[in-house]
Amino acid sequence: MTIKINTATYNGVDGVKVDVEIDISNGLPSFNIVGLPDTAVKESKERVRAAIKNCGYDFPVKRITINLAPADIRKDGTHYDLPIALGILIASEQIAMPDIDKIIIAGELSLNGDLKRIRGALPILIIGKEKGYKKFFIPKGNHWEGRFLEDIQVIPFNSLKQVIDYIYYPKYNCPLDNLDKSMDEEDIVMDFNEVIGQDSTKRALEVASAGGHNVVLTGSPGCGKTMLAKCVPSILPDLTREEELEVMKIYSASGMIKEDLPLRIYRPFRSPHHTTTKIAMVGGGINLTPGEITLAHRGVLYLDEILEFNRGVLECLRQPLEDRNIRITRVNGTVEYPANFMLIASMNPCLCGNYLSENRRCSCNPTEIKRYLSRLSGPLLDRMDIFSFVKGINYNEIKEYRIGESSTIIKQRVSNAREMQRERFKSYNIYCNAEMNSSAVRKFCILDKQCKNFFESNFDKLALSTRSYTRILKVARTIADLEGGYNITLSNVIEALQYRKFLEEKVI
Repeated sequence: MTIKINTATYNGVDGVKVDVEIDISNGLPSFNIVGLPDTAVKESKERVRAAIKNCGYDFPVKRITINLAPADIRKDGTHYDLPIALGILIASEQIAMPDIDKIIIAGELSLNGDLKRIRGALPILIIGKEKGYKKFFIPKGNHWEGRFLEDIQVIPFNSLKQVIDYIYYPKYNCPLDNLDKSMDEEDIVMDFNEVIGQDSTKRALEVASAGGHNVVLTGSPGCGKTMLAKCVPSILPDLTREEELEVMKIYSASGMIKEDLPLRIYRPFRSPHHTTTKIAMVGGGINLTPGEITLAHRGVLYLDEILEFNRGVLECLRQPLEDRNIRITRVNGTVEYPANFMLIASMNPCLCGNYLSENRRCSCNPTEIKRYLSRLSGPLLDRMDIFSFVKGINYNEIKEYRIGESSTIIKQRVSNAREMQRERFKSYNIYCNAEMNSSAVRKFCILDKQCKNFFESNFDKLALSTRSYTRILKVARTIADLEGGYNITLSNVIEALQYRKFLEEKVI
């Protein structure tokens, strides 16, 4: 007898529908799984056998063949256990389930029949919903992901025995409520009103947040670069529904969703250590897992002391910063991950860190400074939009500390600017100014005669490249949005140019 159970898997962060076909026939007893299974899937034979027996059912002493279709897609993970176990029980006529073809089933079994959390539950639910399925069986440990989607019935279970009980006693039905958006405002770890002074850098980070631009913060040790960077998530606009799904799919496929997560999803903030490897940064490995640039999707990737990172790791960022995705090809296959993040990097201006400091003496000579800064390549610098120098704070500023603008006020201005951009790019599949391509720049960054004359007089003098010119226009467009203006003015261009040229003029 042949039975088909519906389940799904995921390739990268996108779900793929999979049919689990179970055939039980007479012959020499065997248990085979075909359809490009990996080691974890092959080992499910022992988990399924023990779980069925420990739940009080008989494991068929016959020839059992499991086919995972489509057979040309590599299957990995442990979520095939539950559909395989149910399929064997139905095919051996120990239980009956008439509407099995209308349900998506996924779950990992322990030897005693308990269900454990699985990776990638959200991509499985999303692809099932897209294929028209309304009912899903998942482990209780993944219930949070089930609450995230609407218009489907997600039923969590603790064990195989509980699933079978539900089949015969549907009153057990306990669909999860839809995600509740109402919640108390959580305490923000860092708020801009906690930062003493640094008004120019706060302005630079506000502009960067409003347009999704990349930032380099330069300053001596202890001046507040890290604290300023950690404040950025508090002024970023809330994730849209579409962005929330993108972020949660990534974290679900990475197995990083916890049961005690809050109901509200904040933009990611990733801060890898400077010893991070290429694979950890961009993704890959045996299972082609996402890297830090993907985990920072729709959020912030903060590289503290960027010059201490391996140069090869930094050069890997060049393509994702332009294309906003990463395509990884290994012997196990090819996968494409999203990588649309805002990069914030902090660095010292020299090896001792005191170059350009007002109250500390630098012990480095010009050659040492140049060699130190050369660790950051020109092409990577060219992909940064805003450079800001973070000056040290003197005692009088600490003594006369006054509370500045809170993150809530700044966030409102940033959100208003992002809303203008969302309306502007609604038919372009673009979320913010930093994502504009050349044709969008030509259409939405129109300069008046005064701005054109300014560039005509200063383009060669400032040694601007085509890329840097384009990025200046994008930042100027963001500054205009913050001011609520439709046209880019000369003052917007000059401010954007100051952010662009600071590092080259003051440091390099």
